[in-house]
Amino acid sequence: MNKVIAFLQHASKGKVVITLFVLTNLIYGVILGYSIPLVLSFAPDSILFDMSPAGYSYAQAIELLQSLGVDGRNAYLAVQIPLDFVYPAMFIVSYAFLITWILKQYLPRDSKLFFLAFVPVLAGIFDYLENFSIISMLNSFPDASERLVTRASSFTIAKSGFTTVFFVILILSLFFWAARSFSKERLTTGN
Repeated sequence: MNKVIAFLQHASKGKVVITLFVLTNLIYGVILGYSIPLVLSFAPDSILFDMSPAGYSYAQAIELLQSLGVDGRNAYLAVQIPLDFVYPAMFIVSYAFLITWILKQYLPRDSKLFFLAFVPVLAGIFDYLENFSIISMLNSFPDASERLVTRASSFTIAKSGFTTVFFVILILSLFFWAARSFSKERLTTGN
Protein backbone atom coordinates (compact mmCIF):
# COMPACT_ATOMS: atom_id res chain seq x y z
CA MET A 1 0.00 0.00 0.00
CA ASN A 2 2.80 2.41 0.86
CA LYS A 3 4.45 1.68 -2.49
CA VAL A 4 1.21 2.52 -4.29
CA ILE A 5 0.95 5.79 -2.37
CA ALA A 6 4.59 6.59 -3.18
CA PHE A 7 3.92 5.88 -6.87
CA LEU A 8 0.82 8.11 -6.83
CA GLN A 9 2.76 10.91 -5.15
CA HIS A 10 5.54 10.65 -7.71
CA ALA A 11 3.33 10.27 -10.81
CA SER A 12 0.61 12.79 -9.95
CA LYS A 13 1.81 15.86 -11.76
CA GLY A 14 -0.35 18.74 -12.94
CA LYS A 15 -0.42 17.89 -16.67
CA VAL A 16 -1.03 14.20 -16.01
CA VAL A 17 -3.86 14.98 -13.60
CA ILE A 18 -5.51 17.43 -16.00
CA THR A 19 -5.20 15.04 -18.97
CA LEU A 20 -6.70 12.13 -17.03
CA PHE A 21 -9.45 14.34 -15.60
CA VAL A 22 -10.44 15.59 -19.07
CA LEU A 23 -10.41 12.09 -20.62
CA THR A 24 -12.43 10.62 -17.75
CA ASN A 25 -15.04 13.32 -17.99
CA LEU A 26 -15.23 13.05 -21.79
CA ILE A 27 -16.12 9.38 -21.36
CA TYR A 28 -18.63 10.28 -18.66
CA GLY A 29 -20.09 12.90 -21.01
CA VAL A 30 -20.55 10.26 -23.73
CA ILE A 31 -22.29 8.01 -21.20
CA LEU A 32 -24.62 10.78 -20.00
CA GLY A 33 -25.16 12.32 -23.42
CA TYR A 34 -25.33 9.25 -25.64
CA SER A 35 -25.43 5.74 -24.18
CA ILE A 36 -27.88 6.32 -21.31
CA PRO A 37 -30.33 8.31 -23.49
CA LEU A 38 -30.02 5.61 -26.17
CA VAL A 39 -30.95 2.84 -23.73
CA LEU A 40 -33.67 4.97 -22.12
CA SER A 41 -35.23 5.61 -25.53
CA PHE A 42 -36.55 2.04 -25.26
CA ALA A 43 -38.05 2.71 -21.80
CA PRO A 44 -38.43 6.50 -21.47
CA ASP A 45 -40.24 6.42 -18.13
CA SER A 46 -37.60 4.25 -16.46
CA ILE A 47 -34.40 4.81 -14.52
CA LEU A 48 -31.43 2.63 -15.45
CA PHE A 49 -29.72 0.48 -12.83
CA ASP A 50 -26.54 2.58 -13.15
CA MET A 51 -28.46 5.73 -12.28
CA SER A 52 -30.26 4.44 -9.17
CA PRO A 53 -28.01 5.50 -6.26
CA ALA A 54 -30.46 4.23 -3.64
CA GLY A 55 -30.71 0.83 -5.34
CA TYR A 56 -33.80 -0.90 -6.68
CA SER A 57 -36.19 -3.64 -5.72
CA TYR A 58 -36.76 -6.90 -7.54
CA ALA A 59 -40.06 -5.56 -8.88
CA GLN A 60 -38.39 -2.38 -10.18
CA ALA A 61 -35.62 -4.38 -11.85
CA ILE A 62 -38.04 -6.74 -13.60
CA GLU A 63 -40.20 -3.79 -14.68
CA LEU A 64 -37.14 -2.08 -16.21
CA LEU A 65 -35.99 -5.25 -17.96
CA GLN A 66 -39.49 -5.77 -19.40
CA SER A 67 -39.86 -2.12 -20.43
CA LEU A 68 -36.55 -2.14 -22.30
CA GLY A 69 -37.62 -5.02 -24.50
CA VAL A 70 -35.16 -7.07 -26.52
CA ASP A 71 -33.73 -4.08 -28.41
CA GLY A 72 -33.28 -2.01 -25.25
CA ARG A 73 -31.60 -4.86 -23.39
CA ASN A 74 -29.29 -5.37 -26.39
CA ALA A 75 -28.46 -1.63 -26.45
CA TYR A 76 -27.68 -1.81 -22.73
CA LEU A 77 -25.32 -4.74 -23.37
CA ALA A 78 -23.76 -3.44 -26.58
CA VAL A 79 -23.42 0.30 -25.88
CA GLN A 80 -23.83 1.26 -22.22
CA ILE A 81 -21.97 -1.63 -20.61
CA PRO A 82 -18.82 -1.38 -22.80
CA LEU A 83 -18.51 2.33 -22.03
CA ASP A 84 -19.15 1.58 -18.38
CA PHE A 85 -16.25 -0.84 -18.41
CA VAL A 86 -13.87 1.92 -19.53
CA TYR A 87 -15.23 4.59 -17.18
CA PRO A 88 -14.56 2.92 -13.78
CA ALA A 89 -10.91 2.33 -14.69
CA MET A 90 -10.59 5.95 -15.75
CA PHE A 91 -12.40 7.07 -12.59
CA ILE A 92 -10.03 5.04 -10.40
CA VAL A 93 -6.85 6.33 -12.01
CA SER A 94 -7.96 9.90 -12.63
CA TYR A 95 -9.38 10.58 -9.21
CA ALA A 96 -6.70 8.70 -7.27
CA PHE A 97 -4.16 10.90 -9.04
CA LEU A 98 -6.25 14.06 -8.52
CA ILE A 99 -6.74 13.61 -4.78
CA THR A 100 -3.08 12.70 -4.34
CA TRP A 101 -1.97 15.76 -6.29
CA ILE A 102 -4.20 18.06 -4.22
CA LEU A 103 -3.13 16.54 -0.90
CA LYS A 104 0.56 16.76 -1.73
CA GLN A 105 0.14 20.51 -2.19
CA TYR A 106 -0.21 20.95 1.57
CA LEU A 107 0.46 17.69 3.42
CA PRO A 108 3.75 16.01 4.34
CA ARG A 109 4.52 12.98 2.16
CA ASP A 110 4.15 10.59 5.10
CA SER A 111 0.62 11.72 5.98
CA LYS A 112 -1.88 8.88 6.36
CA LEU A 113 -4.47 11.05 4.57
CA PHE A 114 -2.92 9.94 1.27
CA PHE A 115 -4.75 6.65 1.80
CA LEU A 116 -7.88 8.58 0.80
CA ALA A 117 -6.69 7.91 -2.76
CA PHE A 118 -8.12 4.40 -2.32
CA VAL A 119 -11.71 5.68 -2.03
CA PRO A 120 -12.10 6.04 -5.84
CA VAL A 121 -10.61 2.54 -6.14
CA LEU A 122 -13.43 1.18 -3.97
CA ALA A 123 -16.03 3.10 -6.02
CA GLY A 124 -14.57 1.66 -9.22
CA ILE A 125 -14.50 -1.91 -7.90
CA PHE A 126 -18.15 -1.71 -6.92
CA ASP A 127 -18.94 -0.18 -10.33
CA TYR A 128 -17.40 -3.25 -11.99
CA LEU A 129 -19.32 -5.59 -9.67
CA GLU A 130 -22.49 -3.68 -10.54
CA ASN A 131 -21.71 -4.03 -14.27
CA PHE A 132 -21.19 -7.78 -14.04
CA SER A 133 -24.47 -8.08 -12.15
CA ILE A 134 -26.32 -5.98 -14.73
CA ILE A 135 -24.92 -8.18 -17.50
CA SER A 136 -26.21 -11.23 -15.62
CA MET A 137 -29.65 -9.67 -15.20
CA LEU A 138 -29.84 -8.68 -18.86
CA ASN A 139 -28.70 -12.10 -20.06
CA SER A 140 -30.87 -14.13 -17.68
CA PHE A 141 -34.09 -12.19 -18.22
CA PRO A 142 -36.89 -13.27 -17.80
CA ASP A 143 -35.33 -15.62 -15.27
CA ALA A 144 -33.31 -13.05 -13.28
CA SER A 145 -33.40 -14.21 -9.68
CA GLU A 146 -34.32 -12.04 -6.73
CA ARG A 147 -30.93 -12.88 -5.21
CA LEU A 148 -29.13 -11.56 -8.31
CA VAL A 149 -31.14 -8.33 -8.26
CA THR A 150 -30.50 -7.84 -4.54
CA ARG A 151 -26.77 -8.33 -5.07
CA ALA A 152 -26.75 -5.96 -8.06
CA SER A 153 -28.66 -3.34 -6.09
CA SER A 154 -26.23 -3.58 -3.16
CA PHE A 155 -23.30 -3.07 -5.54
CA THR A 156 -25.05 -0.01 -7.00
CA ILE A 157 -25.60 1.43 -3.52
CA ALA A 158 -21.96 0.77 -2.54
CA LYS A 159 -20.67 2.35 -5.77
CA SER A 160 -22.85 5.41 -5.22
CA GLY A 161 -21.85 5.65 -1.56
CA PHE A 162 -18.11 5.50 -2.21
CA THR A 163 -18.47 7.93 -5.12
CA THR A 164 -20.31 10.39 -2.88
CA VAL A 165 -17.73 9.98 -0.10
CA PHE A 166 -14.97 10.63 -2.63
CA PHE A 167 -16.52 13.87 -3.89
CA VAL A 168 -17.04 15.09 -0.32
CA ILE A 169 -13.35 14.33 0.37
CA LEU A 170 -12.40 16.14 -2.85
CA ILE A 171 -14.40 19.25 -1.93
CA LEU A 172 -12.99 19.30 1.61
CA SER A 173 -9.45 18.83 0.28
CA LEU A 174 -9.89 21.73 -2.12
CA PHE A 175 -11.32 23.85 0.68
CA PHE A 176 -8.37 23.11 3.01
CA TRP A 177 -5.89 23.73 0.21
CA ALA A 178 -7.53 27.09 -0.62
CA ALA A 179 -7.72 28.07 3.06
CA ARG A 180 -4.08 27.17 3.61
CA SER A 181 -2.99 29.03 0.46
CA PHE A 182 -4.97 32.10 1.53
CA SER A 183 -3.46 31.95 5.02
CA LYS A 184 0.09 31.67 3.64
CA GLU A 185 -0.55 34.56 1.25
CA ARG A 186 -1.77 36.76 4.09
CA LEU A 187 1.33 35.91 6.12
CA THR A 188 3.71 36.76 3.26
CA THR A 189 2.00 40.07 2.45
CA GLY A 190 1.73 41.05 6.12
CA ASN A 191 -2.03 41.69 6.03
